[in-house]
Parts: sequence; structure tokens; C-alpha cells
Amino acid sequence: MSILPISEAIIRHNSNASSYSRGEEYSRHRAVIDLKKRGNQIQAAVEGSEIKPYQVSINFDAGGITSVCCSCAYDYDGWCKHIVATLLTCVRSEAEIEERPTLQQLLNNLDHLQTQSLVQKLVEKNPEAIDDVELFVSSINLPPDPTKSPSPKRRTKIDVAPIRSQVKRILRDGLRELEYGSEDDPFTEELLAVVEEAREFAENGDGNNAITILEAITSTYAQEWDELTNYGGDCYSIAEPLNRAWTEAILCAEIPVSEVADLQIMLESWQDEIDIDFSMSLEALRQGWNYEPLQQVMKGDTSTQLWADTRPDFANDLALIRLEYLERQNRYTEYLNLALSEGMTQQYLTQLAALGRIDEVMSAAQTHMDTVETAFALAKILREEGYLSETLEIAQAGLNLPGKNIYDFAAWTSDLAQELNHTSIALNAGIIAFEERPSFRDYTKVENLAGEIWEEVKQDLLEILRESENWLAKEAKVDIFLHEGLIDDAIKTVKKDTYYRSESVHRVMQAALPHRPDWVINNAVIRAEEIMNRGKADRYEDAVKWLKKVKAGYLQLGQQAEWSNYRASLEYTHGRKRKLMDLFNELNKP
Repeated sequence: MSILPISEAIIRHNSNASSYSRGEEYSRHRAVIDLKKRGNQIQAAVEGSEIKPYQVSINFDAGGITSVCCSCAYDYDGWCKHIVATLLTCVRSEAEIEERPTLQQLLNNLDHLQTQSLVQKLVEKNPEAIDDVELFVSSINLPPDPTKSPSPKRRTKIDVAPIRSQVKRILRDGLRELEYGSEDDPFTEELLAVVEEAREFAENGDGNNAITILEAITSTYAQEWDELTNYGGDCYSIAEPLNRAWTEAILCAEIPVSEVADLQIMLESWQDEIDIDFSMSLEALRQGWNYEPLQQVMKGDTSTQLWADTRPDFANDLALIRLEYLERQNRYTEYLNLALSEGMTQQYLTQLAALGRIDEVMSAAQTHMDTVETAFALAKILREEGYLSETLEIAQAGLNLPGKNIYDFAAWTSDLAQELNHTSIALNAGIIAFEERPSFRDYTKVENLAGEIWEEVKQDLLEILRESENWLAKEAKVDIFLHEGLIDDAIKTVKKDTYYRSESVHRVMQAALPHRPDWVINNAVIRAEEIMNRGKADRYEDAVKWLKKVKAGYLQLGQQAEWSNYRASLEYTHGRKRKLMDLFNELNKP
């Protein structure tokens, strides 16, 4: 096996035809330089169109690629050509990979004084890194206190005057844009950035200053509310983030009992005044962390129900915020108890996996894993922790569950199983992926996996394709039917749906010429005459392209005279359209 656990088939599957072809060319011309392997990471530089080579980083495990990164700007369909070139070089020219020590191995060779010297030199080059050094040192010298936030709190109360001014400026500027008739949202992006500042305080354990900021934001917003509504402004885009931020702040703040009622009155007042639902924030304020049912639930009392009456719509969101807080404080037992009680299956299972409690994970998954999304999240965690057989077991079970993310999960499972040489699992997952979102790329992948049983599997895939109503399958139908020589199926596909791009229809016509020239003529005539009759001058070139197909169809039938007569009738009808007539000269070319 290659030093990198990946096949050319997987590389081809994760890149489009263009990036694969260009990547193969780069690899062949030795554009991949400085190729190094450090543990489970491949690093390379790839010479391209820029002066500086592109930097490629690839992480992998025994199951294949886990992540890829390239410094180029490519962000389209699959892996870029630089990543493809690097991977192909690894697979085809393993001798070019230079084995280098990992960071841990390098550090193991240094004594105490040498390590200090290295850190000092790195900080000299990047002075801001000293904050990271300080944080690391404090974390190993001072064990986390589960009753306190992990980050030091600000000792002084933040000055909110600049924040009030900022919010007022955002709203006033937005109002001016609305006055000038702007239809874009002039508020949300900047307001959410201010709300995010409050959330950062809350995440660092400083809920009191987070509340101070949120009070400034919300009160200023309320002061401008009447004028906002007069010009068509609304609060819908920031209502949910603001409510969440208030909830987070309340749950990590130290609020004196004497101030709870005042904060409640403020929230209720704003709720009525600016039409924002603060129900979740108010419930967090009412319950806090000392709410008796909550305490019992976090202690593992399975008989206690957190919601005695009807479970509110915000219950899951509130539970997630509480779980995030408990995780930041390393209070994992309470986290797991709350997650299980609140039915947060994904959070419960993935946290168990992150804690390395694999036997419990596998047992709990049998009864609690209920969606594709949960299975996918759990499988990723297990893979990251190196439990590959357990990962495949979860993945297989998860493919039978309901969910919205079936395609991505099935494709991920298929790739992993293929690299682990579990061909039957890879094939089954590949078929599920194709059924969910048919594509030519997945079709050829299943073909490679099926081997001797391909003819049997192919008929099933073709039937899936014919019956698929997924709009993403439209181009796949043309690609696959033409690939298999199923011309009548390809014709039916483009005939019954006007969606198809002209490029696809031209491909079908070209393939159909020897078999169905009559269809080519009739279909191309309709498309060309629709453009010409409506005088769409900017599309005359398209009309002539369709007429070339008409001509080809007549010639295929040996009806040169019929073509000449048809062309003459068009020239008679459209003779005054000079641009069109000039383009008709293209029809003289063979």
C-alpha cells in the first residue's frame, strides 16, 4: 500500500474532471516540490501561476484523507488541482516523499533550556504568541475550577457609551438608506457584530459585562424603534441572536438576587416595546442554575422532568446553551446527564466519544442514535479518536436512519470503507449516495466498486436515475445515458424538461444524429425559430447553432434539397434582420 492510504479512484471522485486533469498535468511536470510527510500529515509546495508556490497540507489516518487545505483561492467543485497534484505524486511517486519528524518528535530531542530558547525565538518573531504561551502555562499550573469560568473576568465594568453611540450610528445610517429607497438590509450585519462582542464576554465567563453590553444595545434599539418602523425597519433578523446572547449572558453572570426582578422587568418591557420574544432569556433568568429540577437532572435523577408542563419551543436551544457552558467548565458528568434528559442525543453520544468512553458510546448508540446527522457527527468523532472499526459500525447503522444529510454521510462512508478495504460496505454506501443525489461521478465510482457484479448493479442505478425527480440529477441523466449509449433515454430526458442547458441538448443531438436525425431536426427547428421569430438579436448566434444541427440532421437523412428549401424560407422570412443574415454565412461551413 502507498505511504498515503488513498487510491487514485478516491482522488478522481473528490475532484472534477478539469481539476483532476490539470492536477495530473502538474504532477507529471514535477510541479510538486518540497514534499514532506510528518506523522499523519503531508506538506507540499506546488508551483503554479503565481510567483510563490501554493502551499498544500493534507491530513490523513488509516481510513484515508481527513482534511485538505491549499493556499489557492479555488472554492468550487471538489479538490483543487494543487491538492490533486500532491496526492497523485504521493500515490505514483512515493520515493519523492521526504519523511520528516513530527513536532512531538522534534520537541522530544530538546532539553529544558533548549525548549525555552526555542519558545523565546518564536515569540521574538511573533510577539503576540506570548499570550498563547501564558495561557498554556496557566492551564497546566492551575487546574480548572469547575465552579468558575476558564478565563479571567474583567475587573472593571465596561464603558458602554461607545457601544450606545455605535448602535445609534448603525441605526441612523440604516434609516438614511431606507429613506433613499434601499431594499437591502442596512442594519443586521453591523448590529450582529456588536452582539457578538457581548457573546465573547459571555463565552469567557464574564456574563456581567456581557449583560451591560446587551442592555446598551437593546435599550438604544428600543429608543429608535418607532422611527425604524416608520421606514419599514424590523427586528426579525436580530431577534433570535439577541435573545440567545441574553440567555448566554444570564447563565454565566453573577446576578445579585436584588437585581433579578429589575432585569426581568426590563426584558419584559423591551419584549412588548420592540416585538422581540425574550421568553428563553426570561426562563433562563427564572431558573438560573439553582432551579431544583435542573439540579436533580444534572445529578442524574432520571425520574425528574425539567419541564413539568408543556415543553416550550425554545427548550432545545436553552439546553444547548447550558451544555456549551458546562463543556467550557469541564463539567462533563452534568453535561451528559442534562443532554440525556433533554433528548440531545447527538451531544450526548459525541461527548461520550470525545471522553474516550467508547464501550458506552457503542451501547448507547443502539438505543439513542436516531438520525443521520447524529450518526455522522458521532462517526467523525470516533474517526478522529482513531476508532475506525467502530466508526464503520456506526456509519453502517446510520445509513438506515432518517435525515437530511444522507448524501454527504453516504459518500463519506463509502470513501472510508473503500480505503479500509471493506468493498461491500463502500459499494452499499455508494449506491445510497447515488440514489440520494445521482451524478456521473458517483456512477463511475459505484462501477469501480461493483467489479464483477457491475452489470446487475448498473441496471438498478439506471432505474434509479430514470425515476429520480431530483433537479440535481438532470445533468447526470444526460451524462450517464450518453455514456451508456442510451440515446432514447437521453432524448426523453431533454425533451420533457426545458431546464436543460443548450450545451447538454447539443450533446444529446450530436449523439442522436446517426440514430434519430428526425428528432434532431424537429427539436432544433423549434429552438431556432423561437429565437428568430421573437427578434432576440442578442441570441442570434444561438439560433444559428441550432440551425447547424438542423442542417446536420437533413444531411444525415440525405435530404440536401430539403435543407436548402428550409434555409431559403428562413432567409425570405427574416431577410431584413441584417445581423441574423450575416450570421447565416456560418451555415455554409461544413
